Amino acid sequence: MRVRLIALNPVAHQRLRRFRGNRRAWWALRVLLVLYGLSLISELLCNDRPLYVRYRGRSYFPVCAFYPEGRFTGNGSQARPDYLGLRGTAAFAPGSGNFMIFPPVPHSPYGSADPDSLARAAKVTLTFTPLPRVGTVDIRRDLTVARSVNCGYFFDGDDAAPAGVAITNVWPLPGDLQRAVDARFANRPAPAIEVAVARQGAPARTATACLSAFAPRRQPPATVRLTLRESLVRQRKQSVAFGLDGKLQKSRSPLWNGLPDGERARLTGLVRQAAAGPPVGDRLEVGGLEYRVAAEKAEVRWPYPPLRGHWMGLDSAGRDVLARILYGLRTSLSFGLLLVVVTMVLGALIGAVQGYYAGKIDITAQRLIEVWVALPFLYVMILIGSVYGRSFWLLLFCYGIFNWIGVSYYIRAEFLRLRRMPFVESAVCMGVRPRRIILRHIMPNALTPLITLFPFSLVGAIYSLTALDYLGFGLPPPEASWGDLLQQAQQFRWAWWLILYPSLALFVVMLLGVFIGEGLRDAYDPRKYSRLE
Repeated sequence: MRVRLIALNPVAHQRLRRFRGNRRAWWALRVLLVLYGLSLISELLCNDRPLYVRYRGRSYFPVCAFYPEGRFTGNGSQARPDYLGLRGTAAFAPGSGNFMIFPPVPHSPYGSADPDSLARAAKVTLTFTPLPRVGTVDIRRDLTVARSVNCGYFFDGDDAAPAGVAITNVWPLPGDLQRAVDARFANRPAPAIEVAVARQGAPARTATACLSAFAPRRQPPATVRLTLRESLVRQRKQSVAFGLDGKLQKSRSPLWNGLPDGERARLTGLVRQAAAGPPVGDRLEVGGLEYRVAAEKAEVRWPYPPLRGHWMGLDSAGRDVLARILYGLRTSLSFGLLLVVVTMVLGALIGAVQGYYAGKIDITAQRLIEVWVALPFLYVMILIGSVYGRSFWLLLFCYGIFNWIGVSYYIRAEFLRLRRMPFVESAVCMGVRPRRIILRHIMPNALTPLITLFPFSLVGAIYSLTALDYLGFGLPPPEASWGDLLQQAQQFRWAWWLILYPSLALFVVMLLGVFIGEGLRDAYDPRKYSRLE
């Protein structure tokens, strides 16, 4: 015989079917529950303490209990062991019978990584930056070439353009550039100008023609200097990674793969120099193009980009970002759920009393609420935090005493509407106590706004906690927080992983909450369309 723990009425069954019919909302609820469930067992997924240790025939469970270091080293120390360091000692060598089983991510959100453990990730990057060819041409009033420097590429000469040749025969000047040249020969003021030009005839080439700003002189100039700069539209920067020993790690650079052995050996020498000292540079000419070559060693510093073992990188204190995001998910969702439940219960009770009794009680409560709303929440939060310090429960209390006001408005309105219904008047005539009427008769019929607002309130609570942590008024360090990671990203703007992953986690959770809220709203209000009449 099946035992039903919860009996749903037909209306609730119908609403549940409508919610499950919204596949986006139903799957969003499933995904959010799975994510929250994973965050609740964060210690089993991300931790620098092993799940199980087998040492000298005995079993230990460090993730659940504390064991002093001396138990594994024999030095009598009562400090917390460095299990990652112990794993590399001779006592836990293969074949010794001693071993450790770590979580999938063997890093704690509170401990800093050992820079020496990342030394193998240090590398030297060889970067090839294409350099555009630049030449200058002095042209006369009739646009013939008077002098030129480094213009062999632009005119197919050795180094200079042929004197006396009209520049328009090779590089036609667009209208804007032609008018700028005429203004200079007419001794009129003219601003600097840059115009894209294309070569006439073969081979097809493009360049940027530049004229500097011109101020009138006593006499018109005899020549005007035009600068031609090669356009590198299809050329991009390329890089190659080497180990500190000069061994090639990976190369997707067509330029490096096409270099002769002699050039590779010369550039490998630059890599070794950069590995032993400061960055070095050189120049390289390949296929008629000139490149600036720079060899620079990537030092181990915080924050550190993603690498093997730290898939989302390290923050400014050397802590694993993946672990902090997972622990921060638990903190954010737990805070949001507790805050929404507390504020909805408090707001529902106060709104119920106002709406049921109405009259002077309602007016007096409304005036007091208006005074309470006028208090600046952030100032109150800073004041209480400076006196009692920052903590999870204090933050929840400060938010709770302000966040219930909007909920009370909804419940008050519902009670004012329902208190005149026939079933309420019948209960009053039968002598039912007001408390029972409020909780058993009216409240179940007034909860629809709260249920539909619950996911949106949860999203707002998570966002508020992230914003306070970002401003520095939220959870105390070293608590894992998404807002703290985003605040670090503002300080280290080049650390893209501190911006991408916390923002992505916040976006996903808020998006799932919005989907669930839309599903609940449609389930309680099945009307597909609405219009004004």
